[in-house]
Amino acid sequence: MTTILLVDDEKLVQRSLEKTLLRAGYDVLTANDCASGLATFEANAAAIDLAVFDLNMPDFTGLHKPGAGLDLLQKVIAAKPGLPTVVLTAYDEVGKAKEAMTIGARAYFVKGREQGLVELIQGILGKSE
Repeated sequence: MTTILLVDDEKLVQRSLEKTLLRAGYDVLTANDCASGLATFEANAAAIDLAVFDLNMPDFTGLHKPGAGLDLLQKVIAAKPGLPTVVLTAYDEVGKAKEAMTIGARAYFVKGREQGLVELIQGILGKSE
């Protein structure tokens, strides 16, 4: 089974994305900030096939920080180079998209169309339904 790490501080968004990914046949691990996201990643690194990080969420100190997801992205990519990652945002910020891709994200996705995210993940993982 393909395992996805989903880190998003917005409970409703996280729950909705988790349900969508579970329905699509993925195993989903969730966390709601950078610190718990990194802890979940470290505890399950070998099993995680893809990670999805919110761009703006609480950072490693628990304070909400714009772009904190990029800090988590850097740590995860450093620990598991080549891990496919997707950065989520509620806003279409082209500058941050480029930064995420430079760090190592495979894609950048604007929240709101869950099925589109599933299709993006399937494309990254080379699977189609």
